Amino acid sequence: MSPASRYTYLGPEGTFTEAALRTLPEAATRELVPMVSVPAALDAVRTGEAAAALVPIENSVEGGVTATLDELASGEPLMIYREVLLPISFALLVRPGTQLTSVKTVTGHPVAQPQVRNWLAARLPEAVWESAASNADGARLVQEGRYDAAFAGEFAAGPYGLEALVTDIHDAENATTRFVLAGRPARPAAPTGADKTSVVMWLREDHPGALLELLQEYASRGVSMMRIESRPTGEGIGRYCFSVDCEGHVADRRVGDVLMGLKRACQRVRFLGSYPRADEVWPTLAPGTTDEEFVAAADWLNRCMDGRA
Repeated sequence: MSPASRYTYLGPEGTFTEAALRTLPEAATRELVPMVSVPAALDAVRTGEAAAALVPIENSVEGGVTATLDELASGEPLMIYREVLLPISFALLVRPGTQLTSVKTVTGHPVAQPQVRNWLAARLPEAVWESAASNADGARLVQEGRYDAAFAGEFAAGPYGLEALVTDIHDAENATTRFVLAGRPARPAAPTGADKTSVVMWLREDHPGALLELLQEYASRGVSMMRIESRPTGEGIGRYCFSVDCEGHVADRRVGDVLMGLKRACQRVRFLGSYPRADEVWPTLAPGTTDEEFVAAADWLNRCMDGRA
């Protein structure tokens, strides 16, 4: 297939990322290519080797996936086309015939550890944990005999010739990972009414209330922030950028007005896209924040300037 029909994802085969990607209807007609890391998956898009990449960005237990947040904030710009929410439950994968009592070493992705920590302490308190590049890579390492067991999706057992010794492992009920499909910048899809807009913003200067001023750009227009995370810029201690998701679409007057305010106030703003919310929840708009009210206010201002108010 051509690069235009190719999607990359955090591999190898059998990751939760692959499972999330296969929930997309278009995945059935794309060549799905596993990559060794989040940067590698996104770089394949930047170089034109793939049309888009699916990568994890947030977990309901562990929080933001820093590799993805940093990659989207730096390098050649990319844009989020859509998001996927995937419920997460782990299985303890072992080589056939392995008993729980013989499991002395375990592995998995670093984000998996906080989601199974209590189970591990109760059932395998003496087991030594070492992190792997991904949960599926952990399964591969078990297949090779380097570890006794791996925490991964149950679906990863087959590709690596393993058995699911224990299934449905999770410390937190309803644990969910959020993934984003990122591609090269393009015109955002039309608003659906249940949308999300993501940006990265850099403070112009650090002073008391600097972040509050940026948050007020959202609050004063009735736009709800859904996530905000700080990440170091690499320019020195105390220098951060902020990754933000908010309700709404850039085509909504209130959201567009927020972005213009941020552009005026910030040293730099990177627009990461407006895309449908996976949970399909519509926002509740405060009085004075609908598109119609923004248009009416602009018409009133024009009348004031023309002496017709």
